[in-house]
Amino acid sequence: MNLGMGMSNWKVAVISDIHGNCGALEAVLQDIHRRRVDAIVNLGDSLYGPLDPAGTARLLRQEHIFCIRGNEDRLLINDQGQASDSPSLDYTRAQLSAEDFAWLGSLKPTAVVAEAMFLCHGTPARDDEYLFENVGPEGAYLKSFREISAILVSVKQPLILCGHSHVFRTIDLGAGKRVVNAGSVGLPAYCDHNPFMHCMESGTPHAKYVLLTNGKSGWTAQLVPVAYDWQSAAEMARKNGRPDWSEWLQSGRAGS
Repeated sequence: MNLGMGMSNWKVAVISDIHGNCGALEAVLQDIHRRRVDAIVNLGDSLYGPLDPAGTARLLRQEHIFCIRGNEDRLLINDQGQASDSPSLDYTRAQLSAEDFAWLGSLKPTAVVAEAMFLCHGTPARDDEYLFENVGPEGAYLKSFREISAILVSVKQPLILCGHSHVFRTIDLGAGKRVVNAGSVGLPAYCDHNPFMHCMESGTPHAKYVLLTNGKSGWTAQLVPVAYDWQSAAEMARKNGRPDWSEWLQSGRAGS
């Protein structure tokens, strides 16, 4: 993607962690187009989940959205043709076409956009590591300013965009460097047992994305919640064997 020289007054929509929720993606894209943004970037984990992965892949390609790969995208294309211990992984694979897998396989784990933005799903080195949070026996908690800075020491771009945790966060590291987690379009909360049991929750069922604006004082990041038919998404998850996803989709809460 080439955003051109001189990005003053540019608006960039950042989406992440759609997880096959095509209805949420459609609503978010409608809102994005209404705002007349200059570009859209997608930070990965686009298709995995008990919803509509094929429809999501088709829409992302139709819209020509610039995408990178997430950890769940990587798992989908690894060991194809072999049954896994995850019914949702097997379900997602069964819904996808050869064209979908080829598209997933073409995505890179990180990218630099217009020399101004560094895109990763988790951290620059790992797609399955949280950039903002540590996870211990007591659950998830915020990393220190020093820890985050150390992870990003080799990144030269002034704006670092990540996803993976499904929770919007932003921090100014100084020297003109800002870090933004875009939250999640398609799954507002979840629980995970790796490396320890922990839950992430945004608190509402809305689809969420980030609107970046580059003005005289630098980049600003605005979280944009978008209403959509989350009851239908929850029912789809329930029918496909994931009552936990159904609850997360309806409430935006997990483990509370």
